[in-house]
Amino acid sequence: MSFVDELKIYAKAGKGGDGVERWLHEKYKEFGGPSGGDGGRGGGVYVKAVRDVHLLAKYRHQKKFLAQNGGDGAKDSLHGADGEDLEILLPVGSVITHIKTGKKISLDNENDRILILKGGKGGRGNESFKNSTNQRPKETTPGTLGDEGEFYIELELIADVGLIGFPSAGKTSLLNVLTNAKGKVGAYHFTTLEPNLGEYYGYVLADVPGLIEGASEGKGLGHKFLRHVRRTKRIVHLVSFENENIVEAYNAIRKELEEFDKEMLKKKEIVLLTKTDMVSQERVQEALKEMKKIVPEVYAITLYDDSSVKNFTDNLIKELRKK
Repeated sequence: MSFVDELKIYAKAGKGGDGVERWLHEKYKEFGGPSGGDGGRGGGVYVKAVRDVHLLAKYRHQKKFLAQNGGDGAKDSLHGADGEDLEILLPVGSVITHIKTGKKISLDNENDRILILKGGKGGRGNESFKNSTNQRPKETTPGTLGDEGEFYIELELIADVGLIGFPSAGKTSLLNVLTNAKGKVGAYHFTTLEPNLGEYYGYVLADVPGLIEGASEGKGLGHKFLRHVRRTKRIVHLVSFENENIVEAYNAIRKELEEFDKEMLKKKEIVLLTKTDMVSQERVQEALKEMKKIVPEVYAITLYDDSSVKNFTDNLIKELRKK
């Protein structure tokens, strides 16, 4: 299935049911009182955010979304059934624009649910018009139409995890392992983002191309990629054992983040020491001890050792599932 990041749809909320004229049939009475019930309301149209970046592709051949109409009223004062609301599931990060009004709605968090079209009101049955001066009303009203409109939906992915670090820290290799190992969707290139993206158990991971010292001042690709780090919810900071001084390498990237936007330092951060196969176990343990003085959550891996990768991924998915 090809990846779709934009879509145009038509949606319509349900019409309200009509109120009706009905009369009671009472024993020994030629005429009973009014008993026409009101119509039910029409169903509304909602959008709801879920973790499935491929949902838009599933709607390629479904361009109309119609909520259920309300039921008409009935005799014996019975109220018409309310129409069922229609819920359109969309990926987290979707921006929905009402084409006519220009109003925008963003689904930034999983399970966000927002009403985009209101259902019509149910009409009044003749019983509701009864009063002290009008004992046998014949008046009724029809249900009103539901709202309708065309919408443009665009997916602006908000990565759950941004993989950052110097060039050759192992970000792309890690992304490939995470997004392919479990048979999930592999990495793909998203048209509006430069980083490579992958999906891991429904969570979006972004491999942010290697930063260099001076990036915050525009060196290398500078602000172009730092902007993408700002859009991520968490950071996995990869530091390779190719660096002689692990702490210095870590601090150099943190400095670039701070100089670009201090708010970036407030993001949840996991440090991942990579390429442990290049050094001794003693060196790995030393580095872990040093880094844990700075960051509580630190792991060390080599992609050649499945157990080290599993230890990291098990803890990563626990962290991602925290509310």
